[in-house]
Amino acid sequence: MNQLARVNDAERLDGFAVRLTFTDGLVRELDLEPLLTDGVLAALRDAEVFASLHVDPIAGTIAWTNGVDLDPDVLHGDHEPAQGPGPRLLNEYRLRPSA
Repeated sequence: MNQLARVNDAERLDGFAVRLTFTDGLVRELDLEPLLTDGVLAALRDAEVFASLHVDPIAGTIAWTNGVDLDPDVLHGDHEPAQGPGPRLLNEYRLRPSA
């Protein structure tokens, strides 16, 4: 049985963009701004809140100190969001295995 890929590293880029590294070696740079339109996600437009980005090692995804987290399967590109827009893909590549 294959393990689901989960986020194991996250880095903030410019604006509302992030670079996420997944357990399967996939690296995705995503612009999260399309998600930040209303509800609890709109709070992430605050620079101080967005700066609290971290990896939740239990859930295997990104989260913020205000309790917001995002579906790792959507971030990985395996599924569409249940509602609303998804993140905009800026770049995607795979890490090369070390020899």
